[in-house]
Amino acid sequence: MARKEPSENPGRLKQIVQTYKMTRQADTKIGLVLAAVGIVTFGVILALGFLIDHPIYAGILGFLLAFLAMAVVFGRRAETAAFGQLEGKPGAAAAVLQNVRGWTVSPAVAMNRNQDVVHRAVSKAGVVLVGEGNPNRVKGLLAGERKRVARVVYDVPVRDYIIGTGEGELPLKKIRATLLRLPRSLSGPKTTEVNDRLRSLGDPMSNMPIPKGPMPGRGGMRMPRGR
Repeated sequence: MARKEPSENPGRLKQIVQTYKMTRQADTKIGLVLAAVGIVTFGVILALGFLIDHPIYAGILGFLLAFLAMAVVFGRRAETAAFGQLEGKPGAAAAVLQNVRGWTVSPAVAMNRNQDVVHRAVSKAGVVLVGEGNPNRVKGLLAGERKRVARVVYDVPVRDYIIGTGEGELPLKKIRATLLRLPRSLSGPKTTEVNDRLRSLGDPMSNMPIPKGPMPGRGGMRMPRGR
């Protein structure tokens, strides 16, 4: 008799439960909010069903729409809670960058003794440098990294951002949306070429001690993927 393949549902359910627990730590009203969204959505659709004399069909539709509404609200609040936990931690921007589809991310391509860092990301939109730390010190790091990048990819767009909430800074929660809005100006082969050129620069951080804390590589902090 053929062996039955294990179901993926238990793993998915466990992930949802873990996400809910994490969200509840930062958003204590998440349970009440989800219940209210589900009840109100179902109630409105069911009431409309009675008005048009089709309560059974409306009830089924209301249940499905209520579940969908709860899933959307839960996803958004979970993402907000995750950003709240990452805010201010070393490597937070790298964690977000690595979950933006279509971008190749190199965390901590530049760092100083104060643990201010610059991360690099490449896509069809060009090269983006993202700095974390004290804005005054990060500006110097970004300028130095721009010069290094310009030596090998002088013919592609290079943009830089400083993560923060001050004037002219990019909030952590807006990284994904900002990168996805950038105009695409490079072809696939050209993007690969740019990545190869940048790898030729080597890793200037290889001889520097990495600070303690969540400076993520591929196995570091995880963010909920945007929809």
